[in-house]
Amino acid sequence: MRLLPFEWTEKMEIKGFVDISLVDWDGKVSSVIFLPRCNMRCPYCYNSALVLHPETLSTIPFEEIEGYLKKNHGWIDGVVITGGEPTVHVDLPDLCSRIKKLGFLVKVDTNGTNPTMVKELINKGLVDYIAMDIKAPLIEGKYSEACGVNAKNLLGGIGETIDALLKLGMEHEFRTTVVPSLHGKEDIEKICQKIRGCRKYALQNFKSDVETINPTYKGLKPFTDEEMRIFLEVARRAVPNAILR
Repeated sequence: MRLLPFEWTEKMEIKGFVDISLVDWDGKVSSVIFLPRCNMRCPYCYNSALVLHPETLSTIPFEEIEGYLKKNHGWIDGVVITGGEPTVHVDLPDLCSRIKKLGFLVKVDTNGTNPTMVKELINKGLVDYIAMDIKAPLIEGKYSEACGVNAKNLLGGIGETIDALLKLGMEHEFRTTVVPSLHGKEDIEKICQKIRGCRKYALQNFKSDVETINPTYKGLKPFTDEEMRIFLEVARRAVPNAILR
């Protein structure tokens, strides 16, 4: 499949909902909405059905989620919109607006390939926090291997989104899932040079016990705790507030 730098999908359908999460937004009690489809095919991604075969998953009417949120207004701080890749949906701003009108904070997870959408959400006040995945250093071969598609036409948008988050004052974090065979210390160093001055950078270890888009990654031995601490030391040379998650 040839994927363009950015391709709008048809009208979004919500394919998953977690009513209460304590881990998807640091310091917040959140609900989580999962949107289908993505313009990447990261080989280690564990949401393969959501990305590759969303038609096999049930669609959840927003009205059901709205009802739950209204009943739990005093308990839930905000709603995380994740995927898949939320910014492939042209009506993402409408979804964010509907959630904001209910009185909740909104966080969006993104791979950063659609800077136009990200800046629209920020400029219109439709989002309170953005978490952007950085798959690898912004080098074509490296990024292509990590994201599972040809990254040549994606890197410009990714770089633009990084710059926007650093400059526009939006609460944000960058994060990298580190995977054996894909990442080494020099990769983390190069990523951190690009995101100097960011609010937060989180390193996440690869999950080996789940189904992945590329089945050869299932069962791949993750980095050890000591190796993750070394990655963190490297990251903190450029980004002192880097964390392990």
